[in-house]
Amino acid sequence: MLTYLIQDVAEVADETTEEKLVLFDLLFRSGTGGAIIISILCVLLFAAIYIYFERLFAVRAASKTDKNFMAQIRDAVTTGNIESAKVRCAQENSPVARLTAKGISRIGSPLEDINTAIENAGRLEVYKLEKNVAILATIAGAAPMIGFLGTVIGMVLAFHELATSSGQAEMGLLAEGIYTAMTTTVCGLVVGIIAYMGYNHLVVKTDKVVHQMETTAVDFLDLLNEPT
Repeated sequence: MLTYLIQDVAEVADETTEEKLVLFDLLFRSGTGGAIIISILCVLLFAAIYIYFERLFAVRAASKTDKNFMAQIRDAVTTGNIESAKVRCAQENSPVARLTAKGISRIGSPLEDINTAIENAGRLEVYKLEKNVAILATIAGAAPMIGFLGTVIGMVLAFHELATSSGQAEMGLLAEGIYTAMTTTVCGLVVGIIAYMGYNHLVVKTDKVVHQMETTAVDFLDLLNEPT
C-alpha cells in the first residue's frame, strides 16, 4: 500500500514538473524575437507588481488616522494650547496630520495665507502618494503594444518564409512565426491587464486619502473661522 502511495506521489510530481516545462517551452521557445519580447514583458510584469504593492502599502498607511484626531486638535486650539496640537500632529504622522500641522504653524496669519499654506502642503502629499503610479499606467499602455510588436515580427517571419520558399515553406518554420505572434500578444495583454487593474485600484485608494485631506483642511479652516 505504501509503495503504491509513493508511486502515485511520484507520478503527480512528474506531471507537475512536465506542466512547468511545457509552460516554459510555450513562453520561451517562440524564436529569438519572441523570447526577447517575452523577457521584456516579464520584467515589466515584475515592475508592475512591485510598484502596485509598494504603493498599496504606502497608501494604506497614509489613510490610517485616529478618529479622535480632529477632536483633540479642536480642543487644543480652542484652549490656546498650540504646542500640544503640534505634538499631537507629530505623533499621528500622516498626510492629514501634516496638513493640520502646517495650518497650526501659520495660526496668527490671515486666513487666506493659512489656506494657501495648507493647499501647497496638500499638493506635496498628493505627489508623495502618486509616486511611481504613472509608471504603472505606462506599463499598462506599453505592454500590449510590445506584445503586438511581437505579433508583427512573428507574422513578418511567417510571410518571409513563404516568400522565400516559393509557397513551399516548411511547416515548422512557418508555425514558429505564427507561434511567436500569438504568444507575445497573449503575454502583452496579460501584463497590460494586470497593470491597468492595479493602476485603477491605486487611483481609487489615493482618491479616498485625498478626500480625507480635503475634509480635514475644511474642518481646520472652519475651526479657525469660528467666533471666539
